[in-house]
Amino acid sequence: MDASELLKRVRKIEIKSRGLSRNIFAGQYHTAFKGRGMAFSEVREYRYGDDIRNIDWNVTARFNEPYIKIFEEERELTVMLLVDVSGSRIFGTANQLKKNVATEIAAVLAFSAIQNNDKIGVILFSDRVEKFIPPQKGRTHILRIIRELIDFTPQSSQTDISEALRYFTNAIKKRCTAFVISDFMDSDTNSHEPRFTNALSIASNKHDVVGIRVYDKREMEIPSIGLVKVKDAENGTFRWIDTAQPEVRAAYSKWWKQSSALLKQTFSRSKVDWVSISTDEDYVKPLILLFQKRA
Repeated sequence: MDASELLKRVRKIEIKSRGLSRNIFAGQYHTAFKGRGMAFSEVREYRYGDDIRNIDWNVTARFNEPYIKIFEEERELTVMLLVDVSGSRIFGTANQLKKNVATEIAAVLAFSAIQNNDKIGVILFSDRVEKFIPPQKGRTHILRIIRELIDFTPQSSQTDISEALRYFTNAIKKRCTAFVISDFMDSDTNSHEPRFTNALSIASNKHDVVGIRVYDKREMEIPSIGLVKVKDAENGTFRWIDTAQPEVRAAYSKWWKQSSALLKQTFSRSKVDWVSISTDEDYVKPLILLFQKRA
């Protein structure tokens, strides 16, 4: 993609994302993702009904009358976007590729973060960490993030969500909010169990982790269109599938349902809020419902 085309796409996403974050998500985001805790603000004289646990004994001794510490919510957050850039994102049978939907969602979250004076950082991953952009504030920083999401070319096409979560847990020391944006197609071949269960549990114990699953409706079932040659986007292998056979379509549908159920269980066990968004739907409503659920 040449520089002028990239600039046009960045600008288009910026206009849409800023409008959504300012007009729709601003209040929802602030309520759903609160600050790290309570920060000391000032001391004042004790009043009847104040919590005696907040008495500042040093100031009380100095003035010979009780004073308490006043705390305010520490609003500033660090927000991390862990974005899957593996080969399976280059798929979509409706209006958009999974990659494009993921990019717009990431941009909306980024603009919502800076409108609340939060820092935003990014980890782009495949089966390795492809790029780490440390958390910062500001429009210039977000435009860099959007450019990378649009134009980044990963070294690998495969997926290892555990690797990204381990890197994230080691790189970000203070508690933060992290959005993992992926199709979550990273399961054990035989059991269908997600391979990242342990890494997700460890990350969610340290940070506030939120899963955003982006999928395409054609991934849920195979249509009956005869003999077709399909390619695995992540390992590059080809195979022929006779989609006219009911048992083939039934087996695939069963696999999708099993994998989805196990993914849901994994999020639940790790106490991770999550939302599933299809490429053929408007992502605004699912995100608002996610925010409201956390409020």
